[in-house]
Amino acid sequence: MKTYLVTGGAGFIGSNFIKYMLKKYKDIQIINVDKLTYAGNLENLKEIENNPNYKFIKTDICDEKSIKNIFKENNIDYVVNFAAETHVDRSIQNPNIFIKTNILGTINLLNCAKASWETQNGFLNGKKFLQISTDEVYGSLKSTGSFTEASPLDPHSPYASSKASADLMVKSYYDTYKMPINITRCSNNYGPYQFPEKLIPLMIHNCLSKKSLPIYGDGLNVRDWIYVKDHCTAIELVIEKGKFGHVYNIGGHNERTNIHVVKTIIEYIHKNIDPSVTENLIKYIADRKGHDRRYAIDPTKIQNELGWKAQTNFEIGIHQTIRWYLENKAWLEHVTTGAYHDYYEKIYNIRR
Repeated sequence: MKTYLVTGGAGFIGSNFIKYMLKKYKDIQIINVDKLTYAGNLENLKEIENNPNYKFIKTDICDEKSIKNIFKENNIDYVVNFAAETHVDRSIQNPNIFIKTNILGTINLLNCAKASWETQNGFLNGKKFLQISTDEVYGSLKSTGSFTEASPLDPHSPYASSKASADLMVKSYYDTYKMPINITRCSNNYGPYQFPEKLIPLMIHNCLSKKSLPIYGDGLNVRDWIYVKDHCTAIELVIEKGKFGHVYNIGGHNERTNIHVVKTIIEYIHKNIDPSVTENLIKYIADRKGHDRRYAIDPTKIQNELGWKAQTNFEIGIHQTIRWYLENKAWLEHVTTGAYHDYYEKIYNIRR
């Protein structure tokens, strides 16, 4: 039985990945390590919390003693590192926590995995460290072209810089020690259980609450969107078949401007839920510092080498996502209380 150490598994993508894997495979063990910060929520995993092949451990990936003990007490085959501070706005406000978690936490995981897997004759067979990264490490694109795995790293925010730094550390462990690693860099994810500081769930929540919809700048910043389940299938393939030391870009060929995404959400809710929700809710605000204009991922490598391709068209996926939030209003309200409101007002300078 293969054992996966999934870090940050109570977060958005991590929880979706855990549920996807446990539904597909009956002969794996998943150990979920999560610090349970504001974005980590065990309610995301309620349906599998009693699965005998699943175990949750509350700890920080920066805690050397705790992570060492997990490797000592379990035969870990794969590390899938989702654990990270991820929101650009928060990184602008407080870069230090991003350095600690995203860089030092990743180094701690690497060292613990290396100590557990390395022998005098190299690394044990059947082991792999997978670093989950982001297209933001590449910086900003012009109006044409896409990021490939050969694109230079040019991060523009403290968040993106911390992820690029972590990626380079992971790469260095392959180059120096021949440690079995892969790095995946994905475009913007969306889908169930995403914390509503991110664009899509934030706009859904505000529409349902009839609150202003804050849009940075002119709203024409472009992102490539991928449905979270498609991302999970790509991660699964990279774990199984990815060539050691390689980076794989994961993209959905779903480029949309931010304002297009917001208007799509408004249109769906206006037609299907509440006719009073209109574009009048849109409120343009001062642009984010260092705001990248466009991201686009070229997934040719993962398609050709591993046979992966995104399956979910954005127009289908966004409607599925809106419906999920409508059907799970209790979850949404639970995560948007207390400190969330203070943070929202601080970032957008909008009273709720």
